[in-house]
Amino acid sequence: MANAVLMPKAGITVESCIIGKWEKQVGDQVAEGDVLFTYETDKAAFECESTAAGVLLEIFFGDGEEVPCLVNVCAVGQPGEDCSALRPAGAEPAAAPAPAAEAAPVPAAAPDAAAPAAQAVSGAPASPRARKLAERAGVDVSLAGGTGPNGRIIERDVRRLMEEGAQAASAAPAQTAAPAAAAAPAAAEAEYEDVKFSNIRKVIARGMVTSLQTMAQLTEHFTFDATAIQNYRKLLKGMEGDYAGITLGDMLLYAVSRTILDYPDLNANSIGDDTVRHFKHVNLGVAVDTPRGLMVPTIFNADRKSLLDISREVKELAAGARSGKISPDLLSGGTFTVTNLGSAGVEMFTPVINPPQTGILGVCGITQRVRAGKDGQIALYPAMGLSLTVDHRVVDGAPAAYFMKALCRNLEQFTALLAL
Repeated sequence: MANAVLMPKAGITVESCIIGKWEKQVGDQVAEGDVLFTYETDKAAFECESTAAGVLLEIFFGDGEEVPCLVNVCAVGQPGEDCSALRPAGAEPAAAPAPAAEAAPVPAAAPDAAAPAAQAVSGAPASPRARKLAERAGVDVSLAGGTGPNGRIIERDVRRLMEEGAQAASAAPAQTAAPAAAAAPAAAEAEYEDVKFSNIRKVIARGMVTSLQTMAQLTEHFTFDATAIQNYRKLLKGMEGDYAGITLGDMLLYAVSRTILDYPDLNANSIGDDTVRHFKHVNLGVAVDTPRGLMVPTIFNADRKSLLDISREVKELAAGARSGKISPDLLSGGTFTVTNLGSAGVEMFTPVINPPQTGILGVCGITQRVRAGKDGQIALYPAMGLSLTVDHRVVDGAPAAYFMKALCRNLEQFTALLAL
């Protein structure tokens, strides 16, 4: 009996996923645990392993198609078995690739042969289902805006094009025009390249625009003497094990988790236009730069974790985010976010709040500043910059400044903070 392989549910909040690439084709032998295809959410990419052994009998959805979670994606069984009962409503079987031995050269088309509507002159990438739908509907698939992975045109894009009433471009040119077309000079090489937004870039863009359009954002800039955390870092580097890997950024996260609970409007989410949800524990979002774009994994209950625990967890989360294997459940639920651009040499910036949070802290680099010493002499000291952006609808400038003063004090007396 044939068995169906379902689209996995990659996290509690995920409703659908987009197929990236099929690693197996119809007719291939499959063992349990073999990777059948890759798939992605708007924030992470995964591999789907086969839950059955046998032959891949039928593929119900092609590359680039969006599939609801827990819906049958393909069928695995014994050769010749009927798997039509497993096929989801509206899904069409993907055609099996022709054996290499049967492949034959394609003759050149006659000059007056009409090109099918689905053959896009622009060469826009399109999924097999999108091309088939375009052929049946008589529309030019190249006119559809791609919303699949890397700008790929998928079925929903063609349906949107059909709803807008776009019609396929006319077929081939007249025979008399052929010589002129052949004689046309080659087009000059373009001096630019248009790159479609990836799914995660679209999510980032929507989030940033929503944040700035729906909040009254205010940024305050502070500096503190980083001597204490630098000295503690030097002490840790001489130790063995994971202690040696604790960074200045880890210390910042620890200090924020211990300071912010005294300022509940900052450890909060804005609900609608008139409600603030205060949290009893700190779920600390940490901005991570990845090859696919900015991700913000969450250290849950950071206020209950030691400095070493936070250091270990943030490294695990960052590695998962950069590899694209992180669970979407770890990319939500934050109550406050920290973003660190200090290693890039940034001295101050205006971080944008991650809705529905009410604040975000930007960590900047260390610069040498001067001040009067106890003996009246000018002395240099390492000053680290901090930039706090708050939702001014919820947090006024003075409470935000009080939080920053307390945070700077805790960082300047870091070893005392560890004793609390």
